[in-house]
Amino acid sequence: MKFSEKWLREWVDPAMSAEDLAHRLTMIGHEVEQIEPHGHGLDGVIVAEVLEVAKHPSADRLSLCQVSDGSRKPFAVVCGAPNVRVGMKSAFAPVGAQLPDGNKLRRVKIRGIESNGMLCSALELALGEESDGILELTEDAPVGQSFVEYMDLPDCSFNVDLTPNRGDCFSVL
Repeated sequence: MKFSEKWLREWVDPAMSAEDLAHRLTMIGHEVEQIEPHGHGLDGVIVAEVLEVAKHPSADRLSLCQVSDGSRKPFAVVCGAPNVRVGMKSAFAPVGAQLPDGNKLRRVKIRGIESNGMLCSALELALGEESDGILELTEDAPVGQSFVEYMDLPDCSFNVDLTPNRGDCFSVL
């Protein structure tokens, strides 16, 4: 079973670190196999809105997007995600932002068009293991807010190995 540390601490918040909590859970018979951190290394990633989407003139699978961070003129961004559309809100890493893999974004030309950042997938943000497009946020996501703040990160998830005879432990409640 996987659960969020923050979710658990909404119910009970012992004054101990995640590692100590994992040890205590293991000692009472709920073996914690892994603690996975989430949301670290996302400096500069913000919530943004896609204002325009057009086909890239030199590539069939790329789009030219105008992306707003709510404060300045829109950014021109080249995007390869199949799910990008006008009006969607997503995580945006502008030039200068750093991603969890340590890469710092810079202005680049992609097939002759300058891109001023990146609309990010869950995989690129180290928040998922697969990517089928950019991360779609809710319609009420506040444009310009820090992505980390909006998603209430950082957090970590506990992966607990439960036996079938402990059905009482298959929920945080």
